[in-house]
This record gives sequence, structure tokens and C-alpha cells, in this order.
Amino acid sequence: MSDLPTALIRLRLGAEDAHYGGNLVAGARQLEIVGDLITELAMRYDGDEGLFRAYESVEFLAPVYAGDWIEAKARITKAGNSSRTCEFEVWKIGGARGDISDSAAEFLDEPILTCRATGTTVVPKEHQRFPH
Repeated sequence: MSDLPTALIRLRLGAEDAHYGGNLVAGARQLEIVGDLITELAMRYDGDEGLFRAYESVEFLAPVYAGDWIEAKARITKAGNSSRTCEFEVWKIGGARGDISDSAAEFLDEPILTCRATGTTVVPKEHQRFPH
């Protein structure tokens, strides 16, 4: 369905995101970004933030580190009366190159899929402001 919205967030993971040794970022940080995406989708589709109901699946496929640039994408794949099923992907698109210098960085020739998830948000009928 082409009338269902998409959302995109692009950001750099900072030192404050590192949780483990070697500046590894916890998977929970990616899920926090997914939460922001599902909120944006509900706002675009219903004019309401909705409530994230559940993850149907979450896969962490590659690590991310402080200094990495990521791009997170989401789309609604199915809209029920009050539920919206969404798909998410987080891609590493660039990062620091400490092996070259303290300030070296570059974008990847081929992005790396780091997280894939599906989840459902619910927007009660009385909160939906847009006709569908």
C-alpha cells in the first residue's frame, strides 16, 4: 500500500552511547531509535503518538560502536482498526577511522545491516485524527 508512511533517522552514535568495552553500543540503543521511528509513523498516519505494543521480532546482525553513523528506516506494512504493524532496519553507513587519525572518518561503500525488527503500535480509535 503506497499510502502508508515511512520514516528515516540518520545520526552519529556518540561516546555517551558506548556501553561495553571497545566502545561497543548496546542493542538497546538501536531499539530506542526504533521507538522514535514508530512514534513518527503513528504521528504521520494518525496524528497521535500511539503506544508501542510489542515487538514480533528483533535481530541484531552486526555490532555498532561509538563514532558510527547509522541510518534507521521504518515503514508501516499493515494498518488495522487501531493497530499498525511496522518493519524497521538500522544500517551502519559510516564511522570513525581511528587507524588513520583521531579525526578521520568515512562513509562505507556498502552499508551494513545491523538490526532488523518488526513491531506493532496501537492508536486507539478516539485518538486517530486522520480518516483512513
